[in-house]
Amino acid sequence: MKKIPIRTKSFSRLVEGNYYFVDKTLMIKEFLDRGTDVTLITRPRKFGKTINMSMMAEFFDITKDSKEIFKGTKIMETPYVAEINQYPTIFISFADAKRDKETVVSTIRTQIQIQWDKYDFVFENLKGFKKINYERLMKY
Repeated sequence: MKKIPIRTKSFSRLVEGNYYFVDKTLMIKEFLDRGTDVTLITRPRKFGKTINMSMMAEFFDITKDSKEIFKGTKIMETPYVAEINQYPTIFISFADAKRDKETVVSTIRTQIQIQWDKYDFVFENLKGFKKINYERLMKY
């Protein structure tokens, strides 16, 4: 029997955890059709911003293989299926950045460090000033 997702923020956990969910994967098609440089997504609290961004990150992230997660969804019936897992993707959520200023800064810093580590292979062949700047950043 399927469960009702309460406080679930991860699209992959939503699908793999056998939860009920509404297929909003065509949001990816709308995003790509728009073709803008920047997209601002505003919704009221508890309106699914984090889960939708998680879905998009799962779909685009080159470090993942998400075909199984998206199996049976609407996006897989479109030509955009060719875009799955083709792009370096940085997903940072402010959903857990709450309470006092120090906690918010710490939460955001941790998320940036996780993304940095995820793509550390990019930094292996740096040369010149890029390598110097990278080493300087690593000291902090």
